[in-house]
Amino acid sequence: MTPDKTYQLLERELAVDDPWRLDSNSFEQGRYAQMLRLSRCNGDIAHALEVGCAAGAFTEMLAPHCQRVTVVDVMPQAIERARQRTKRWSHITWITCDIQQFSTAEQFDLIVVAEVLYYLKDVAQMHTAIRNLVSMLAPNGTLVFGSAREAACRRWGHAAGAETVIALFNESLSEVERLHCHTESVNEDCLLVLFRQPTNSSEQTKLDH
Repeated sequence: MTPDKTYQLLERELAVDDPWRLDSNSFEQGRYAQMLRLSRCNGDIAHALEVGCAAGAFTEMLAPHCQRVTVVDVMPQAIERARQRTKRWSHITWITCDIQQFSTAEQFDLIVVAEVLYYLKDVAQMHTAIRNLVSMLAPNGTLVFGSAREAACRRWGHAAGAETVIALFNESLSEVERLHCHTESVNEDCLLVLFRQPTNSSEQTKLDH
């Protein structure tokens, strides 16, 4: 799927009241509950980065457990909808930017990136985005990744899905926990993974072999 077609697709989806049925679908609600549990594995969070906010459903769940939240999304419409949904909190920073271009000297205790990376053009772009995210993760910080599985993503016209991206993350992070969320619907089949940033060279050496 080309970048222009992806942007047009996201524009159409964001035009409806409940894009991706994130508020009305029990599968999505259960997936978000598990994402929040993984996100809070170390308790409350000093500074979190959420990559891709959709309409703010997960941002609203995550914000009360963080001292600060930075939200990055390529779609201005998504940022505006999520901002309106979470306007009772003042500790959220909003950035409209492609994750491939986003850069900051800050390091995050938690990064959440769910149902985002398969929108990139190819595996090479996914790999670049992953390296960028890992560089912003604090020592002993955690990253929660979620994605539809490979078969569904390819059926939707994307280059790759969860299994490919998990393998890329495993090149530099330690996998802590993996969950399979699914129903009988072929479109409700995803993997959630909790990763941790290695804190010392011996742990990194284990990952490199």
